[in-house]
Amino acid sequence: MICAGPPSIVIGTNSVASAGTTLSQAGGMADRYAAALYGLASEQGALDAAVADMDALHRLIERSADFRRLISSPLIDVVQASRAVLAVLEAEGAGKIVHDFVGVITANRRLASLPQIIVAFSALVAQKRGVVTAFVASAHPLTDVQRQSLRARLIEAGYGNVNMQETVDPTLLGGLVVKIGARLYDSSLKSRLQRLQYAMKGAA
Repeated sequence: MICAGPPSIVIGTNSVASAGTTLSQAGGMADRYAAALYGLASEQGALDAAVADMDALHRLIERSADFRRLISSPLIDVVQASRAVLAVLEAEGAGKIVHDFVGVITANRRLASLPQIIVAFSALVAQKRGVVTAFVASAHPLTDVQRQSLRARLIEAGYGNVNMQETVDPTLLGGLVVKIGARLYDSSLKSRLQRLQYAMKGAA
């Protein structure tokens, strides 16, 4: 049951630490927020609901240019930004935990880092559940057919239990960049053009 009072969300250096490679400052911050949300949702028996709400928030960021501008603009007053973002979450039907969590992020002036925090939370949940996370960047949103094809190829490569975290990066021009752990598969048009450019310089 979700308690009626405000959640106790603590962000600090004693949050769950990430194993493995050393993280950048931004990545470390996102991981600390993600760990705080995971701990809070787990304590209140609402982890599945929090995961669903964060996934929905991720899809909202992907599809709404207006919402992306809202969370990324440094010109919007923090109070106005908080009211606007929380109003959107209420309209989207987000639960109390994620609603209040995003309120804390906004009050701490970390709203621009919300996409990174969502990715970190998804990766943490996947790790706890024994699922491999594949971070997929594409120039345009994947269609259902493309998504199914990519999942089939990942299964063929030995990644049977995989969660795909998708982002759109127009600078890639075309193709995909897939990162799983330390492995990076770059088939983007941008990368191919760069390789061609280097080859032409070498032949000159």
